[in-house]
Amino acid sequence: MRHINIKSIIGTVLLTVFLVGCSDILEEQPRSIFEPGFFKTEKGVNGGLTALYAHLRYIYGNAYFYNSGVTGTDEATYAQSADANFKVMDVSGQGNITPSQTGGSGTLWDHAFPAINTASGIIENASAVGLSNALIAEARFFRAFDYFMLVQTFGGVPLDLGSGELKFNINPSRVSVRNTVPEVYTKAIFPDLTAAVNDLPATPRLTGTVSKNVARLFLAKAYLTYGWWLQNPNNIPTYPAADRTDPDGKNAQWYFQQAYDIATTAIDDPGPYGLMATFYELHKGGNERNKEMMLYADHTETSEKYNDASLTYGSGGNADNFASWMMTWNYTEIRSHKNPELTSAAPSVLREAAQDLGRPWTRMAPVVNVFETTFANKTEDSRFDGTFTLVYRGNWPKGGDKTEFYYGANGIKVFPGDPILSFLYETPSTPITYPSGAGPSNVGGGTLPGRADFVIALEGTSRVVYPGTWKMSTYRTDNGTGLGQPNAAITRPFNIAKFSEFYFVAAEAAIKGATTKPGKSARELLNVIRARAGKWSFDRYRNMAKAADHSVALTAATPSTIDINYLLAEMSREYYGEGFRWNDLVRTQKWGELAASYKIASSTKGDHNAVTVNRSIQPYLYLRPIPQGQIDALEMTDDEKKAYQNPGY
Repeated sequence: MRHINIKSIIGTVLLTVFLVGCSDILEEQPRSIFEPGFFKTEKGVNGGLTALYAHLRYIYGNAYFYNSGVTGTDEATYAQSADANFKVMDVSGQGNITPSQTGGSGTLWDHAFPAINTASGIIENASAVGLSNALIAEARFFRAFDYFMLVQTFGGVPLDLGSGELKFNINPSRVSVRNTVPEVYTKAIFPDLTAAVNDLPATPRLTGTVSKNVARLFLAKAYLTYGWWLQNPNNIPTYPAADRTDPDGKNAQWYFQQAYDIATTAIDDPGPYGLMATFYELHKGGNERNKEMMLYADHTETSEKYNDASLTYGSGGNADNFASWMMTWNYTEIRSHKNPELTSAAPSVLREAAQDLGRPWTRMAPVVNVFETTFANKTEDSRFDGTFTLVYRGNWPKGGDKTEFYYGANGIKVFPGDPILSFLYETPSTPITYPSGAGPSNVGGGTLPGRADFVIALEGTSRVVYPGTWKMSTYRTDNGTGLGQPNAAITRPFNIAKFSEFYFVAAEAAIKGATTKPGKSARELLNVIRARAGKWSFDRYRNMAKAADHSVALTAATPSTIDINYLLAEMSREYYGEGFRWNDLVRTQKWGELAASYKIASSTKGDHNAVTVNRSIQPYLYLRPIPQGQIDALEMTDDEKKAYQNPGY
């Protein structure tokens, strides 16, 4: 296989980072030369181990891989500036997902297999060089982690990379056989994660390294996902063809129970992890690497070498963290005016390296349904306020413009820091007066009597003007008094796993019939999360501190009986736009039901009339295509290559 050969191994080691005993973080030291014997040295094994952490940056934060996990779900669609990568993922008649146009899922294939091979090399050579069981367990975790992501995305994948199943391969191989889904889970994922749970320490040895509870989370998620696969409630096809039976003779219910037991064990024995006090504090820039963040692709603003990406200009590739640019619209087109007649336009919201703003690409847009249904409660549930940027404030002095004030809606003066354009929580009783076309705001913003900010109702958002996402956006501490480096890739860690997920895994397993513990029914588990959602420490819409607690109201509103649809809605409220929605909908086989249609206005500025768009989500789409480059590189017959590809592609 082209992607599973010595050149790919070299590519992995170019990212190698070495452990430094006197430090509590991973210190990186890129290498440009590598040969397989290097893994037979202590330095080589340690280098390969920490390279496994570095490889996360090439998958998580990559905007195209991010696109494959969000676009086409009930969370997002393509936006005005989308290219084919984004349009095809919407499966709404804008093109087809193909092996050549994978929408970004090929990023996972390209980077997971070299990491798997590196992990196998570490596992095989670790004992000979005296690596501890705890460090070997880190390699086992990553091998299982990558296989888990692959099997969810592509179905069965090869366990033999050229030297035998789960063996370290040092020779190029252009022949490959895909294992079945049960084989990938029972031969690779479950054994490696079980060993990792047993051998990893409760407290990470360094900031950001994996621990016992990180392994527990992914073991619980793997058991949960496999239980669904065995059950197959909607008869979704699998590939390679395999009976929905477990080689170890266990049924789906056994796996659901294991998922519940492991998740609740972690909740009761959290170690250094836990829930942050408020949703706002969890995601506020500067609070990175907090106790709730369990696994992330790390970045830094202090060094290009260790950031693995430019600190001044992101090219949108390699290890850039640029995912959140995709759902950032071009707010820099907003205009205020130099006169009260609104006939002399001036830019008043400039591109800034700030969490409310960032670099706009306008490739993906939230669907109107998210505002109407998912986040129906916008005043008590803090997660709406803590997910979207709804107010765009004037920042022109940071760009050197010393103008004291401009004129906004209704010819009223606006000053630096004032709202220039706002998306309204609720449709006002007085109808918004919208312009014909872009209007004085230049983006189609309307007016309300007495307001200086242009306004847009949430049900009138479009593919070109919509609330941006705030949680994962740009944050820098080196902006000074200016705009900073808004064109640089994001230097914050990209979160992959949170402690809160234990509550959702356990709740989902309970819904699927797991026997529950006292105080940990599905409703009680979700109410822990909902209680936190009701607690406010800051109101971003009004840009002011807010001490409010609506936890009683939110928990009282939780249905007495929780079903999968409610759980998925709650997951979207908690994790909206973080990149994993497709996995959740595919696992539960709810993608075709919950994302079958959506509402949004067009790509024309000033259009606020949302229309319904239908999707055609066919069963074969529940697996992504194997990238065409992989198929072309195989030295196999045409029939063998055809059989290697997932059906439908």
